[in-house]
Amino acid sequence: MGMTCGADARRPVADEAFTTLAREVADRWQRSPERRPWLEGFVPLKNLTMPPKSRTTPRWASRSELNSVWKLETDLPDETPAPAELHWADGSTLNVPLVTAKAAYAGLTRPRSFVDEECPAKGCRPLRVTAVSRGTAAFPTSRGDVRVPTWDFTVHGVPGRFRRVAVDPAAMGGPPRPVADSVQEIRTYDQKGPAELRLRYLHGTCDTTYGARAHETAEAVVVDVDVRWDEGVTFCNLMGKTDHISVTLREPLGRRVVLDSSSGVPLLPDSAVELSDFRGYDPRQS
Repeated sequence: MGMTCGADARRPVADEAFTTLAREVADRWQRSPERRPWLEGFVPLKNLTMPPKSRTTPRWASRSELNSVWKLETDLPDETPAPAELHWADGSTLNVPLVTAKAAYAGLTRPRSFVDEECPAKGCRPLRVTAVSRGTAAFPTSRGDVRVPTWDFTVHGVPGRFRRVAVDPAAMGGPPRPVADSVQEIRTYDQKGPAELRLRYLHGTCDTTYGARAHETAEAVVVDVDVRWDEGVTFCNLMGKTDHISVTLREPLGRRVVLDSSSGVPLLPDSAVELSDFRGYDPRQS
C-alpha cells in the first residue's frame, strides 16, 4: 500500500498496518456477493458489442456507430436459442441462457449517453443491417477467455460483422467494485513459480520501494508493495510509473484469488484489464 508524504517510515509499523488491512480485504472478499460469480460464473470484462476490426471499418461506420444510427432492413428471428455450454481452458464449464436476435439487436443499437455530433451529418449515415446469423467469438471473463455464442449482424458497405454476445445479461455476474476513493496499486501479476508472484505495480516517480508483501488465507492472497514518499526529495513532478517486483508465498498459489490490498479488487494474471476501470462501468449494461 503506497504511503503518503509525512507517513511514519518505520518498517515494523508499516508491516503491522498492512496485516490489519489485508485481513480486512480478505474478509471483505470472502463475504462479497461478487465472489462466487467471479470464480464460478460468467463475468464479462468488456463491452458485449464487438464491432468489426477497426482497420477494415470505414470511417463513416465508426462515426455512425458512435451516434447509434441504425436501420434494420431484414427480419430478425423470434425464437430463443437453446442454452449453451461454455468451456474454459482449465476444463470448467457453465450452462448459460441465450437471448433472441431481437434482444441482441436492441442491445447493439441502444442509444449512447452522448453523441459525437447529430446525424445525419457529414460522414455519418445509417448502418443498414441486411442480415443476421449465429456465430461464436473469443471473449474475456474473470475466468479467462472463453468462446461465447454471438448474434452477428451484417451491415451494408462494412466488411466484417457487428457481433453481440448472445448470453443473457441476467445470467452474468458484475465486476467487483474497488473500495471507495481507492487506487488500484497492483495492476496484474504472473507466476514465476508455484509460490512466486511477479507483481506489476503503480507508484510515484519520487517514491521509494521497500519490498513486496503478501497475506495468505485458504481462499485468497492479498498482495502489497511497500512504497513510500522519498522525504529527501524537494521537488517532484508527481507523475506515476509502473515497475515489477516479486514476492514469495508460504504455500503454492494454487486456485486462490490474488487481491490488491489498496483497492480490494481481484487481480487477473498476465492481463491488461484493471478492475479500477470498472468503477462506473458495468459491461452487462453495455
